[in-house]
Amino acid sequence: MVKLRAARPGEAEELGALVLRSKAYWGYDAEFLASCAPELRIRDGEVAERRIVVAEDAADGRVLGLASLEGGPPVARLGLLFVEPRAIGRGVGRRLYRDALRRAAGLGFRRMLIDADPHAAGFYRAMGALGPQGPGAAGDEGEPPAGLVRFEAAPAALAAWAQAWTGGGPAVHVGNVAEYNAQFGDASLDPVQRAAHHYACLAAFYSPSPGALVLPAAVPPGWIPRVGRLLEWEGVEVYDGLAQGGSGLPAGAGLSDAVRARPALAGRLGAAGLPLVPWGLTAGFARLSGRPWRPRELRYESKSAAHGLFGRILAGGGHPRILLPGQWPVPTRRAAARLLAARAAAGASTVLKSEHGVGGSGTTVVSPERVRAAGGARALLRALPRGPLLVEEYVAGPADPQEPRDLTYDGFVDGAGRVHEVGGAVMDVAGAGYRGATVGPAVVPAWAEKPLLAFGEAVGRELSAAGYRGWFDVDFVADGSGRLAPTETNLRLTGPSIAFMVAARLDALRGAGHFVRIADRVELGARLPDAALDELCEVLERGCAELGAVFLPAIPTGAFDPAPWLGVLVAAYSREALDAAEALVRAEALAVGAAFADDQRAGSPVSSKSKGEGGFRVT
Repeated sequence: MVKLRAARPGEAEELGALVLRSKAYWGYDAEFLASCAPELRIRDGEVAERRIVVAEDAADGRVLGLASLEGGPPVARLGLLFVEPRAIGRGVGRRLYRDALRRAAGLGFRRMLIDADPHAAGFYRAMGALGPQGPGAAGDEGEPPAGLVRFEAAPAALAAWAQAWTGGGPAVHVGNVAEYNAQFGDASLDPVQRAAHHYACLAAFYSPSPGALVLPAAVPPGWIPRVGRLLEWEGVEVYDGLAQGGSGLPAGAGLSDAVRARPALAGRLGAAGLPLVPWGLTAGFARLSGRPWRPRELRYESKSAAHGLFGRILAGGGHPRILLPGQWPVPTRRAAARLLAARAAAGASTVLKSEHGVGGSGTTVVSPERVRAAGGARALLRALPRGPLLVEEYVAGPADPQEPRDLTYDGFVDGAGRVHEVGGAVMDVAGAGYRGATVGPAVVPAWAEKPLLAFGEAVGRELSAAGYRGWFDVDFVADGSGRLAPTETNLRLTGPSIAFMVAARLDALRGAGHFVRIADRVELGARLPDAALDELCEVLERGCAELGAVFLPAIPTGAFDPAPWLGVLVAAYSREALDAAEALVRAEALAVGAAFADDQRAGSPVSSKSKGEGGFRVT
């Protein structure tokens, strides 16, 4: 185990000798090392001034490496980062680099320059530093010294909203997606909720730093170690398979009750003293967490109630670039058919909605052409899920297909009722079906950012006044005239919220400015054995890294579904790298699926840990 401490003046000579040994590791001859010695020397009086930190072996106290953080705000320099040759490859350099970046953020540095030995270029790229920049790339700081290459990072503390969400520390993540959906009993939801159990894998990302994951279905054992290595999580406990067949729970029991039915597990989670973070609030989670259960907190999950809330906000003025589509509840299918037929005859498109529904389930866009093709409004309605419907005006989008059409605001109301803005995102929606979202610098168009954030905050204030405490979002569609139409609010975590969590973690680890995209469904074409899924993730991790991107498998259990798919997250410092990474992921996934398709048509078996029973492990 490695621990870090401030260097002491009396060990300057010893540290200088370590620096030269580390430099020699790359095969430089004695003459070259002698020429470097004056520049690499550490003097007693410089230890504090250069902010030198050492890494030492926690068992025997031997020094394993050091790093210096030099200069004054706004620009810092990573003057030294050297590791004892025998300790190279043990993660010492990573610990020292992350610590330097964290210290730089705490001291108010906006940039950190690194003039690196060319042999260390791969290390700094893996750490997320931007570069390398060689001679001729000088800015105000001048060119890098001869023989070195320049990298740069943007130190960033964990986002203020993330600090407020869970106190900035680890949390217990409860993947109660199916439990949340079930309480609404909407006809548009899948009664089996298999997709919801897959989506519960996103519990890994309910905060930037999980301490434990509580999951309804079993997950591949190598998944969290892979994600944890990339996001530098430590000691994450995984409790999975808790709500699968054979669990002995009564019909209708959810994940929270499954935990309560295991007193040892419930006690262990409670004894950890960590906040419990669910996908959404339920009666079962209230029993598990000991919080009061107030069902009316969730009344604005209803699409008609949310529409009424939006109307009341707009009636107060102050949101000139927000428009509210007309919406009409229809108690019967006959009434819906009449209204839909009248709108189609007038040449108007219509949105049909169920009161509840997730990911676009229960929402259908109906054009006049579609009504005619179906043989009339009544025939079209017969093909839709049963249950009450809402009829809503269709908002035509921007003429330019490159302009974002579907946007969302994310925020949360803390325990004291304060609203915290997380930000805006652009969603990927096909028809009425949500497929993913992108967050990052300026992803929301400049014209839309202020009205989106202002209206989202106004919704948050109303939710707070109504007693709601927790995460929420507000979804919008953009019209062709520079306006936004709010369509619903979700009183739970969402796909975009997961992207925000990962962006906050990566910004704090690697430097500010990450774009993060969550793609809910990357098609595979064939079910994959565990080993093949792990190999695919390894290929995607390496391939994305070569593009300057980070690949994270987000929903691995979909790979074992009868219609197999994979949920993924990709992150990068540019939109171009992000797009390239997503394209690589989709192409590789289809190629691997094609390789297994013939075997599966021939009847070869596919095994999966996702079929197993619950377990516990620490990664």
